[in-house]
Amino acid sequence: MKIINNFLNKDQFKIIQDNIFCTYFPWYLQNGILSKEDGHRQFVHNFYNDTDYVNSSYFGLLKPILQKLKIKALLRIKANLLIKTNKIIEHGFHCDFKYKGATTAIFYMNTNNGYTKFKKNNTVINSEENKLIYFNNKMEHTGSTCTDEDFRIVINFNYF
Repeated sequence: MKIINNFLNKDQFKIIQDNIFCTYFPWYLQNGILSKEDGHRQFVHNFYNDTDYVNSSYFGLLKPILQKLKIKALLRIKANLLIKTNKIIEHGFHCDFKYKGATTAIFYMNTNNGYTKFKKNNTVINSEENKLIYFNNKMEHTGSTCTDEDFRIVINFNYF
C-alpha cells in the first residue's frame, strides 16, 4: 500500500472538488453498498465502468489523476458520497474486484473523521482531502461514514 498526501497541486484539486461539490453534479442513489440487501445506502457517480459501458460526461475532470496513476487499462471509476451519521458506520470488508494484478486507488475529496480500514492488519487511513492511497485490489477494506461533516466523498479507481 502507498499513501500520497497532496496528490494533486492545489489548483488541480480545487477544480475537481468545485465540480463534484457543485449543486448540479449528478449523484444517484445506490441501495446497498456491498449488496442490495445490506440495508446501507449511498450516492454514487459512475465516471467509467468497462462492463456496463458507462462513460460520464465528467470523465475528463479526472485527467490529472489518471495521468499521475499511469493506468494501462481501466476497470471502473466511481465516486461515493456518504451522508453524515450520528455514529461512524463501517460497511463491511470487501475487494472491489478479484482480478490478479489489478490495483485499487482511493482519492479523498474532503477531510472528515471517516476512514478506510484494511482487514489484514486493521490499518486505518483517515479521510483527508487530496490524499490518494493505492493498493493491490485483493486487499480487503471497508469504508465508513463520518460524524463531523455533512458528507464524506471518495473516488475509487480500479485499474491495471
